[in-house]
Amino acid sequence: MTPPDRLRALLAQPDFVVMPAVWDGLSAKLAAAAGFKTAFLSGSCVAASRLGGPDLDLVSFGEMFDSFNMVHSAAPDTLVLADGDHGYGNAMNVQRTVRAYGRAGAAAVLIEDKITPRALTAAGKPCLTREEARMKIRAAVEAAKDSGILVLARTDCRPTQGFEEAEARIAMYVDEGADILFLDSPETDEEIRRAVAAAKGRPSFSVLSPGAPRATPNNEQAAALGLKIGTYPTGLLSPMAAGIKAGLAAMVAGLPEAASALPHAEFRATMGYGDYDTEAKRFIIPG
Repeated sequence: MTPPDRLRALLAQPDFVVMPAVWDGLSAKLAAAAGFKTAFLSGSCVAASRLGGPDLDLVSFGEMFDSFNMVHSAAPDTLVLADGDHGYGNAMNVQRTVRAYGRAGAAAVLIEDKITPRALTAAGKPCLTREEARMKIRAAVEAAKDSGILVLARTDCRPTQGFEEAEARIAMYVDEGADILFLDSPETDEEIRRAVAAAKGRPSFSVLSPGAPRATPNNEQAAALGLKIGTYPTGLLSPMAAGIKAGLAAMVAGLPEAASALPHAEFRATMGYGDYDTEAKRFIIPG
């Protein structure tokens, strides 16, 4: 089965899907080792790891695609949802983005309706007109036919244009053939329920990391509201940043490592030194 087919089969099962947000080979490898079958290649995580900054549309398609290849190489069996952002341009750029991820082995790709280039401010999420957004999703669905990659259609218009417009866009994206739907920044549980209803039985995706000014249910609550997939963009990234800070603080204090550091043997096993030696033995010349 192809990655898109495997993801369709997984989404057809009754369980709520927890999708860790990853950004590189190590984060993807550790998520897979923990038993997760899926992962979200998160734009915010890639921006943090590559730029050391926030996700404000500064990461290019080339950087995201390179990050996808790192993730896919380190965890080839993981079903990756690639963050395609706004498609990096117009509808034709969207098609190039979707086709590239499909050929490379992604199971799904996210396309959103934010305006690009963004205004020179970190605040707000201005979005395309409804018809411009329709054409981007139409282009994505058409391009997805080449590989079968699933299209996740995201609307960011809730904060700027209101819930009714966002709800209408979800329904429109379903009509255009999107496979997975995503209402960003719902304010209440009732808005989540209505967005799920507008998806007409197709899976709904949600960001469940705490801290943002939006409705943030836990896994059990999310499933009860009808959501199918939950991702946590800060779930791995924030502890990773905390770990680096702890290591640096230990060095400043004159210590060799932080108390939270992995024992040496566990660290080497996690990095795969033993796996390398096992594989390499097949190529050693006797004597």
